[in-house]
Amino acid sequence: MKTQILCTLWGLEHLPLEDSFLKVKQAGYDGVDAWIPEDAAERKKFIRLLDEYQFPIVCHQHQATGTDIKSFCKSFDYYLNLSMDCNPILINSHSGKDYFSKDEQLRVIDTAQEFSVKRNIRVAHETHRGRIGFSPYNAMELFALRPDMKITADLSHWVCVTESYLENCPNILEEAIKRTEHIHARVGYPEGPQVTDPRVKEWQTATQIFLEWWGKIIDYKKEVGDELLTITPEFGPPPYMVTLPSNGMPVADQFEINSYMKDLLRSIT
Repeated sequence: MKTQILCTLWGLEHLPLEDSFLKVKQAGYDGVDAWIPEDAAERKKFIRLLDEYQFPIVCHQHQATGTDIKSFCKSFDYYLNLSMDCNPILINSHSGKDYFSKDEQLRVIDTAQEFSVKRNIRVAHETHRGRIGFSPYNAMELFALRPDMKITADLSHWVCVTESYLENCPNILEEAIKRTEHIHARVGYPEGPQVTDPRVKEWQTATQIFLEWWGKIIDYKKEVGDELLTITPEFGPPPYMVTLPSNGMPVADQFEINSYMKDLLRSIT
């Protein structure tokens, strides 16, 4: 199985697109994980740079809006279609809202599935706070009702939401591993979705727990004969990253941490 480690462009918005792509290339990533620009000129430039650098992309859909299910699904379908402009490996989706009813959540999944079949593209629903995958218990109900539902495993959110390292739901974790199409590799802890720095000794226990989970996903994908797994180290900039109260500066360098995670992940793939 081939593994591609992608660089998130989240946190590089302060750079011109050309500079961010060069930075990603020089850091040794295989491609990018990003949302496609809505502005037509920026989108054209973005697609040109993907081609120029020969970067595969996992396109990130997070923009869909609408407080009722009808308006949300219309917006959702629009942004899924927009994501196809960059010829992605798959679409990682921030799907729905955590306050949608179960029937409404299922309608979001069905909208994605219909789109997936129509456009021949995988759509993975990210396990993210505020979305339909916000908790392992809600996700398991959806898994039972939609056997074809696939996910982007960002388990840092589940750790934060349950205030645990998922000790109480091993069966759900096992099912999530089997449904994973893409990994967002961020280390969380019971009080938050992102440790301050996975390189320091104080966070080695948490980091090892996540490495074991990611290793199980990798092993499962190999076992079932999948040809490709994409992984994005996704430590975020402030406010995900803690800042110093005295001056508002981040306590660590986001890009350095993600590059460290890239190398760590390559050691286990």
